[in-house]
Amino acid sequence: MARVKKKERQRLLLEQVKTKPFLTDEELAKYLEVSVQTIRLDRLELGIPELRGRIRNMAEKAQNKVKSIQSGEVVGELIDLELGHSGISLLRVTDDMVFAKTQIAKGHYMFSQANSLALAVIDAPMAVTGVANVKYKVPVHVGEKLIAKAEIVKVRGNKYFVWVKTHNETQEVFRAKFIMVSWGEK
Repeated sequence: MARVKKKERQRLLLEQVKTKPFLTDEELAKYLEVSVQTIRLDRLELGIPELRGRIRNMAEKAQNKVKSIQSGEVVGELIDLELGHSGISLLRVTDDMVFAKTQIAKGHYMFSQANSLALAVIDAPMAVTGVANVKYKVPVHVGEKLIAKAEIVKVRGNKYFVWVKTHNETQEVFRAKFIMVSWGEK
């Protein structure tokens, strides 16, 4: 990318942050071919919060929408939620989430993240997992950031067919197909 003027760079920065809110200052600097300090100055001038602030803002908005479970019961950090349609959560793998011998993440953390996100997207006062079909695709290690994206692909009566795909920074590491069953009135 050739050197661009400040206004154009800031427009590109805004565009990137809107479409990919999880980008770090370092990743933005690399994309725009400027220093990290330039990105920070541009963010400050445009009123764009740092990565943690962007995630916190998204999480606060999403937490207020959850119906079928308590927002605090979602494993990971609920980042985005379009009730009855889709949702996104973020989970950072810590030392206590891995097996001591192999340093590979225990599968139930990825399952719990996906399952609780699938429950969160259901637009009903109560829902439970009816069927789960899961696939662990790649081992996950300490420090990795897991982004789970859930989407309701079909609704048949009180059954919601929810697909969840979980990625680390580079590839899909887990996927799940759930049939969630709702109870009670919408």
